[in-house]
Amino acid sequence: MTSKVAIVTGASQGIGAALVPAYRELGYSVVAVSRSIGASDDPEVLTIRADLARPGEGARVVREALPRFGRVDSLVNNAGIFVAKPFTEYTDEDFAAVTGTNLVGFFDITRSAVKAMEANGGHVLNVSTSLVDHALSAVPSALASLTKGGLNAVTRSLAVEYAARDIRFNTVALGIVKTPMHAPDTHEALAGLHPLGRIGEVSEVVDAVTFLEQAGFVTGEVLHVDGGQSAGH
Repeated sequence: MTSKVAIVTGASQGIGAALVPAYRELGYSVVAVSRSIGASDDPEVLTIRADLARPGEGARVVREALPRFGRVDSLVNNAGIFVAKPFTEYTDEDFAAVTGTNLVGFFDITRSAVKAMEANGGHVLNVSTSLVDHALSAVPSALASLTKGGLNAVTRSLAVEYAARDIRFNTVALGIVKTPMHAPDTHEALAGLHPLGRIGEVSEVVDAVTFLEQAGFVTGEVLHVDGGQSAGH
């Protein structure tokens, strides 16, 4: 129980799935969380099925991680949901789903993880979107801005609150990344939303996360990994 331990949410596919081996390469044991995730052959990877939108599920993840690994050093809040609709077409069910995963999920697991980090320090990394800073008329996304904008703000708030206890908080704000969320036949059109003229690769997000993980003098930062989208178009 001496190696560092990272919890990664949304770990069954896309960015989350890529972060599990990335943290293993950094020498971390990993708790991989998703609503649907199978067992791991790696004894240093604990998989936990949890719906983080349900109150108490995030706390359960931390409770199960501690007996197995003895500590929590990092938390990557990667699980999220995105629904793009004109504002007046959002339903109450849309609101409940988006706020459930993006806010309830963040709050519950982060509160428990930070409590576990207080003994040794730690790092919380949130995943947000550049749409918070640079809205696009082609992508109506009020619920994303409402929820992920909150994550950007709380990143700075918690970074200051916990700096003296050596717990850092950072966020990566993403453009469109090549994940299963986007069908291949949409990639060309989506590429045009970024000044660099392409969509991002999962490996580029992993590089940003592992940089922030190792950048001990960086806290309260919202790092845009978005092909220049937040700078303008």
